[in-house]
Amino acid sequence: MGRVYIIADNQDITRLGLISLLKEYETQVNIVVVENYSKMLLMLRQFPESVVIVDYSLFDFSSTAHFLNIKSGAKESSWLLFSDEPEVRFLRQLLQSDSTISVVLKHNSKSSILDAIMCVAENEVYWCDFAESVMKAGVPQSKVPDKLTPSEANILREIALGKTTKEIAVEKNLSFHTVNTHRRNIYRKLGVNSVNEVTRYALQAGLIDQLEYYI
Repeated sequence: MGRVYIIADNQDITRLGLISLLKEYETQVNIVVVENYSKMLLMLRQFPESVVIVDYSLFDFSSTAHFLNIKSGAKESSWLLFSDEPEVRFLRQLLQSDSTISVVLKHNSKSSILDAIMCVAENEVYWCDFAESVMKAGVPQSKVPDKLTPSEANILREIALGKTTKEIAVEKNLSFHTVNTHRRNIYRKLGVNSVNEVTRYALQAGLIDQLEYYI
């Protein structure tokens, strides 16, 4: 059995068009249509390596965080956001939080949509021109002062995401002492005294965004 394609789009004409295109791409294609996220979860448990083709705006996710949490729990699956032109801020936040999400728009050419599907089926990431332009325009200029070293800026980001010194040390393969020294230096250089102040600074500096923080 080949990969299963899960279509999560409550627009009838889109579902029919996708089914037709998938059958053109792959003769023995396995397609499952889901009407809500509960059915999606059920199918992802049954077919963990699925390709998920989803229109966020036409599905019953309660929030962007809900969408991302479901995707993060299905680590073996590949996801393609297939929608009308999404709001720029939403798309930027989504892809900053998970850059493995592929994107193609419903008004893109048939060949572009097919290219996107083929890439996702091969576990490759596809961003259409609109997604590429949004991400290029959305690269923030770092406000981290020169006195912070790259290593310190990296540790600052991890602290702001709520990780402990021990967790950072394990993830970065550093000693507890090294991370603790970085932490003290960061607090001293930025003139802060608490994790809340560090987090606020990291948000303002663009090291993390609010979507990533609240997840």
